[in-house]
Amino acid sequence: MTISEMQEEIIRIKKEKDICILAHAYQNHEILEVADYVGDSYGLAVNASKDSKKTVLMCGVRFMAETCKIISPEKNVILVSSEAGCPMAEQLDTDFLAAIKEDYPDYTTVCYINTTAELKTQCDVCVTSSAALKIVSQLENDKILFIPDPNLGNWIEKQLPEKTFAFYKRGGCPTHFRLTADEVKKAKEAHPDALVLVHPECRPEVVELADFVGSTTGIMNYAKKSDKKEFIIGTENSIVSHLQYDCPDKLFFALSKDCVCHNMRLITLGDVYTAVKGLTGEEITLSDEVITGAKRCIDKMLELGG
Repeated sequence: MTISEMQEEIIRIKKEKDICILAHAYQNHEILEVADYVGDSYGLAVNASKDSKKTVLMCGVRFMAETCKIISPEKNVILVSSEAGCPMAEQLDTDFLAAIKEDYPDYTTVCYINTTAELKTQCDVCVTSSAALKIVSQLENDKILFIPDPNLGNWIEKQLPEKTFAFYKRGGCPTHFRLTADEVKKAKEAHPDALVLVHPECRPEVVELADFVGSTTGIMNYAKKSDKKEFIIGTENSIVSHLQYDCPDKLFFALSKDCVCHNMRLITLGDVYTAVKGLTGEEITLSDEVITGAKRCIDKMLELGG
């Protein structure tokens, strides 16, 4: 079976079974082409909640599928690959967070959406990379415990000097953490006319050298709308190829050959094919208590961030 034949079968079966396919932007292009919605983790969950289909197939990692279930508990949410996790989301558990919170009793606990459903139940508000600054700036408390990513937290802290921040310093995204300031400098030397676009999950010294800092969707939108013709991309390398498809008149360069999310790479078009057939995939189940607790955290995000 060729790629196009498999794609045609996936599209046929998903229509027959009334399945909504979600694909995170880090997926390979052949997967994006069969998806109903493509984007960042929270945006995918929102789109799924508005879709009439009762079964959702998540081509992404576990916390993304959990977010879909939290927002749409009445839907059947299937994670294409049960092994596709997020190292950052798994860095803390509820007991560890409880111990950290004891050291910061008067702090508001802010969690990045890249956390488990269970961890969200112990937090005050959730944020996405695109809305984090807006949400944290509106919190009444000037003391913020930001988990789990200190790099995203550091980026917010520098823009909100009036607030006091505490972090889980051993947290962060291992994929974005691989990017270094030396690589930025070398990339600029190789492509002096290119703008550097990076994700705020990168180290502070990388962020400081960037021309634009934003979420995955933010990076893509910036590159598409910009009058510039060359860009160095400092996030998962799949974004380089997606932008090359979307903007064939522009040039895109990976900041590092090592910026690859191995969990996202676990998912193949063949996995999507067997999942829509019902042969593979894991149905996400969460207790009512977890759904209620985690949704409170997400609802607070919507209240402050829109």
